[in-house]
Amino acid sequence: MSKKTLLALSFVAAGFVAIPAFAQDSAASVTDSAPAAGGNFQPNQPVGSGNWFIGATVGRTNGSSNGGFGSNASGFNFLKGEKDRRTGYGLLGGYRWKVGNDLGLGLEAGYVDLGNYRVKNIFNSGDVNQRSSENALRGWTLGVNGKINLVPQWYISARGGFFYANDNNNNYNNSVGQDLGLSNGGRAGRGSWYAGVGTGWDINEHFGVGLNYDYYHANAGKIRNDATGVTTSDLKRSTGIISLAGEYRF
Repeated sequence: MSKKTLLALSFVAAGFVAIPAFAQDSAASVTDSAPAAGGNFQPNQPVGSGNWFIGATVGRTNGSSNGGFGSNASGFNFLKGEKDRRTGYGLLGGYRWKVGNDLGLGLEAGYVDLGNYRVKNIFNSGDVNQRSSENALRGWTLGVNGKINLVPQWYISARGGFFYANDNNNNYNNSVGQDLGLSNGGRAGRGSWYAGVGTGWDINEHFGVGLNYDYYHANAGKIRNDATGVTTSDLKRSTGIISLAGEYRF
């Protein structure tokens, strides 16, 4: 595991330890008795309380014409489709504390797939699951998140943490099955990081909708020329996604 991955894990672990303590300190600072409800974040709940939540996202990823997902980060255009753009999906759940009148901080875990499923194929003869041909980035997430409500319903959010991605298997380097004289010169690391920002509207204290941008970083690994022994970097698979999000709190 790389030093960058260990550093990311350290930040996530520190967040896990700090958030409950932060919530308790915030609650205690309001009053020596039971804190009162109020503020813009979950206004009917007192500081120090919390909620379990579940959420889902669906959106479009960035891509590039050479088949390397995320290798053309400057090519993301909201108004123009691209040959290698895909539809991505995500599911997550966690717990969020009200740590201030307008602020919530929480923990989350989930799974994201950034281009392996084509749901419209339900209505034709194509496969819905295209992982064997696309091998788009996918994996598990574990991290922290925060929401600040500028008014009782409008919020800005941020999230980030550890991302455990699928390995590459060099599928992008040989799409027609010929022998290229190349092999994996260093297995791509699966542990990396993700981060994102968003904004949205809380319809009520249980349900909210929003628009997010998330970036999932994936290590590229190495490719070795079997004849010369020279190694070069593999195509990067780091992928960004613009998505619509829904969250239910209970």
